Amino acid sequence: MRPNDAASVRAMPLRSAPARPVVAAAVAAATVAIAALIAKTVQSELVMTLLTQAVITAILATGVGFLIRQNGVVSFGHAAFYGIACYTIVLCLRNGIASPELAIVLALIVPTAVAFLLGLVIVRIPGIAFSMLTLAVGQACFEFAMKARQVTGGEDGLSINLPAQIFGMPTTWFQSAHSMFVISWGILAVIVVGLWYVAESPFGLLTAAIRENEERARFIGYATTLPRVLVLALSAFVVAVAGVLFTLYNIFVSPGVLHWSLSGSALIMAIIGGTRVIWGPTLGAIVYFFAKDLAGDVTEHWQAIIGLILIAVMLVAPAGLGGALAKLWPGSKTDG
Repeated sequence: MRPNDAASVRAMPLRSAPARPVVAAAVAAATVAIAALIAKTVQSELVMTLLTQAVITAILATGVGFLIRQNGVVSFGHAAFYGIACYTIVLCLRNGIASPELAIVLALIVPTAVAFLLGLVIVRIPGIAFSMLTLAVGQACFEFAMKARQVTGGEDGLSINLPAQIFGMPTTWFQSAHSMFVISWGILAVIVVGLWYVAESPFGLLTAAIRENEERARFIGYATTLPRVLVLALSAFVVAVAGVLFTLYNIFVSPGVLHWSLSGSALIMAIIGGTRVIWGPTLGAIVYFFAKDLAGDVTEHWQAIIGLILIAVMLVAPAGLGGALAKLWPGSKTDG
């Protein structure tokens, strides 16, 4: 390879698409406005509760989907980061360790730091071995929460009492399905736009290049471990946000938030919605929750219905529902 060729190849992963901040901000604002309209229009508490749970879980699925999109690996242990965030808030408040505001900040920092340190080891491991390691880590956290009853309350879980205000907002906003839906949707919109910018940045394009061919990226001079670790940490941060919202909404946490089945559900949502577009897992979460609710009214074997939906999506739209819809949008671009 000639020097000029090497220089041109080196520059390729760093060529980002033109930023569209105004369009992205407008789309985010429009979606939040739609969420506010839905909350004002829908009077059913059951429907709003379902929507709120779907949006909070959509944030979890978005974190899982972003890891797949940028690093090309599947995690069965992201419930660990979700649960660590939940327990951090509960333990800080029950033991008087920190104020609610500081507890929330710690609940975002601790899982992110754990993911970063863990990632320094496990991102070097490819394929199914990575997935099994994340599963092992997640289940280790679950077993600890089950056994350490004096700390975590064990299977009975722990509840908390929140003060009248958090960050200047009335706590009742977090307890109402209508207001929490708007709050969660607004945070989800910010996360999706933020992750889109990360994916379109030189860093995002570099991690995508590493995902496609790590050996080639290393050959032309890029460090490959740290970018993959940072993607894992960012994914854990997004998942921690979902854990914080879950705790504020339910004011209760149990070891179930650490179980692998939660990671599996988030993975199913990401696959149904598709990971080639950042917002795909959000669509998948909404489809998952409503399909689960409707199927649960018909049969107790609702998992079979979800399985059939998953199979149908994988056969008809391998890129997921989000990827299929993105192809219909003029000028849209999907990753991969």
